[in-house]
Amino acid sequence: MGALSNIKVVDLTHVVAGPFCTYQLAVMGADVIKIESPDLPDMVRARTPEFPHGEKGLSAFFNAQNAGKRAIAVDLKTPQGLEVIKRLLADADVLVENYRAGAMAALGLGYDDVCTTRPDIIYCSMTGFGQSGPKAQHNAFDNVIQAFSGLMASNGDEESAPVKIGPPVLASGTGIQAACAIVCALLERSRSGRGQHIDIAMLDAALMLMGSAVTYCQEEGTPRPLSGNMSPDNAGYCCYRASDGLVMLGAYTGTQVADMWRVIGEAEYGERFRGLPMPAMRATYAEDRKRIAEIIADKPAAYWETEFNANRVPAARVRTLDEAIDERQLEHRLVLQTPGTNGQRSYPTAAFSFTDDGPSLSSPPPVFAQHTREILMQHDYSAEQVDALAATGVVSEASKISKARTQ
Repeated sequence: MGALSNIKVVDLTHVVAGPFCTYQLAVMGADVIKIESPDLPDMVRARTPEFPHGEKGLSAFFNAQNAGKRAIAVDLKTPQGLEVIKRLLADADVLVENYRAGAMAALGLGYDDVCTTRPDIIYCSMTGFGQSGPKAQHNAFDNVIQAFSGLMASNGDEESAPVKIGPPVLASGTGIQAACAIVCALLERSRSGRGQHIDIAMLDAALMLMGSAVTYCQEEGTPRPLSGNMSPDNAGYCCYRASDGLVMLGAYTGTQVADMWRVIGEAEYGERFRGLPMPAMRATYAEDRKRIAEIIADKPAAYWETEFNANRVPAARVRTLDEAIDERQLEHRLVLQTPGTNGQRSYPTAAFSFTDDGPSLSSPPPVFAQHTREILMQHDYSAEQVDALAATGVVSEASKISKARTQ
């Protein structure tokens, strides 16, 4: 039993940001019903068809944020399909959608429309730029928001910037913001009985995730200088090349900097930094960085990581993602979980754990339209009615979907 085990979510989202939001609700126990078009499944289902099960619409990009959900395929542009959605919404707590601003209203599923039959609905709209402003009608994905928000121009150094961050971190970050907003709205509804229309913009989420950089830019009148892997202020907070790879040092405080110097054999010199604030470290930055680089280069990165950590100096050998996933530390955490009876592959679930009833995955990612019949019959459709809807293309069932429809 998760904290949201009594919550039903109608999920009209696709790609990453929206599905990641509803995924976070699913891992806390919500019944999330993912709705896709019979002729246009979520586009990331077949993003990597060479990936195991990619031909079934279960690509890595899809699986990363869709485990624990049930899937149904409904044509929203037909009267019968619209009626299906209205039945699903009759006892739903949350609706999440990430279509272009105004698109849901055009279908008759806008917030005002849904409120006529479900006035206490928590209705979450997710777009690139929000429901208001001159960019409201403009579509966007993670890479576009990285460019528009200033994140790309803030990443890298003077020679390499602008650099797009590889994983879609803004899309996932937007999903987390949306999930937080939905849970807060549910809490408020438990007190007041009122529903809410939540307006989530990826641009807004990007600025939130860059909070310190945004504040610095406003206070100084200019973006923070680009520094790449090196801090411009403190030589102990930089990346260095060891004999076999890179090691990132995180000596931030004066005490940590002093201890860092002690570990590399310069204890007497390092004591001058103990208790000093970071601005005071700038005076000797260039020579300090040169000296640290010379010493670090003599030994392997793993050696330095072990030595620094043993002396309470934050440091890590720069790892590839596959190396990070294989680290023993993750054996003691619950962030990677294997859903249901899948038994073959684990997925990132949530970045937190509870003493009781914490985040977990109840089932593997659903095949396209996997639960169409099950969900419809739970909402008072007879077997004959389901057959009729499927025969006319209003809904689709997993057993009748060809490989072509997932590509």
